[in-house]
Amino acid sequence: MTAKRPASVPRPGRLARLRAWLQRDRGAMALELSTVMPLAFLMLFALIQGGVWFHGRSVAHHAAQQALDAQRAYNAAPGAGQAAARDFLERMGGSLSGARIEVEDNGDQVSVQVTGDVINLVPGWDGHVNQRVQAPKEKFRQ
Repeated sequence: MTAKRPASVPRPGRLARLRAWLQRDRGAMALELSTVMPLAFLMLFALIQGGVWFHGRSVAHHAAQQALDAQRAYNAAPGAGQAAARDFLERMGGSLSGARIEVEDNGDQVSVQVTGDVINLVPGWDGHVNQRVQAPKEKFRQ
């Protein structure tokens, strides 16, 4: 009659099979990881790049809206829209690099376009944003 082994001690046969299985790998796992990890990082950076682009687009839209509100006000000074948009972009901490603000005021209608670039994390990605808003100019009528 033989004594029973405790359940926590593995049998020599199982341990030998596990070692043999691990030795048959011979670097296949490293090869698989070397092909999969760059794709995983590319996907991760693409997701982050999308978020950065949407943030930059939102910043450009809000800057254009600030400029529009300032320029279309009753008796607004020339250049009030440009100053309001620049002030907003400075408060946003450089979310848009190379920001360009174009304000057109023809007396009845005000149109503002804000363009700029966001940070690029993915090679080949165009991080250019362009937002345009327009509205009628405020007039006082009796």
